[in-house]
Amino acid sequence: MSRFNSRSDQKEMIDDLYCDGPELRQTFRELRTINKLLGGNHVTTNGIGKLLLNLNLTEITIADIGCGNGDMIRVIVEWAKKKNLETECMGIDANPNTVTIAEQNLQDLSNASFEAANVFDTDFRQKKVDIITCTLFTHHFTNEELVRMFASFGEKARIGMVINDLHRHPLAYYSIKLLTTLFSKSKQVKNDAPVSVLRSFHKGELAVLLKEAGWGKFQITWHWAFRWQIVAYK
Repeated sequence: MSRFNSRSDQKEMIDDLYCDGPELRQTFRELRTINKLLGGNHVTTNGIGKLLLNLNLTEITIADIGCGNGDMIRVIVEWAKKKNLETECMGIDANPNTVTIAEQNLQDLSNASFEAANVFDTDFRQKKVDIITCTLFTHHFTNEELVRMFASFGEKARIGMVINDLHRHPLAYYSIKLLTTLFSKSKQVKNDAPVSVLRSFHKGELAVLLKEAGWGKFQITWHWAFRWQIVAYK
């Protein structure tokens, strides 16, 4: 059976919730470049725009889950500013070392805060927000975990959620494997980038997971380069 027929359960190096040091920081630098060059960040902000269409809001609260070094929060804040939309953003990540890096990177933003938390903890869903975003985060979990996670997002978000993650496809796999082999200086990126494609999704798989988690209204659209945009409405 082709390795692309079903999701891989192979772990990534970044799944270590206590990884830290120069290697982690180099990984974040390279991911920033990859997302910028391949247009991945636009998938998230475009999805937020879809959720807000016709709502006529002037301010929103957003929780970015699996926030990494905070790059996506900066992108969201800058996007919202252009839309004359006031935002309060919270970055949540289970790795406390990652949260420290994010706090350092975004210390100039008064409307961004960060928290080291596990999305499966009961306390996570208690504090409500308008929108939940996840960028390159959901593929780190099993199908069973994702159903639980999406259900908890449904309890936490007032308006909806935006998921930005990878399309499991041979071209995506071999392209990123070649690019990181040639240009990456990070052992973590060289290992994790192709593995992340194998752990990612086909469209039908995402639809099943969302329905099992109780989301009845959602859109799944494909974006370059090999990204799925899931916009789910409350």
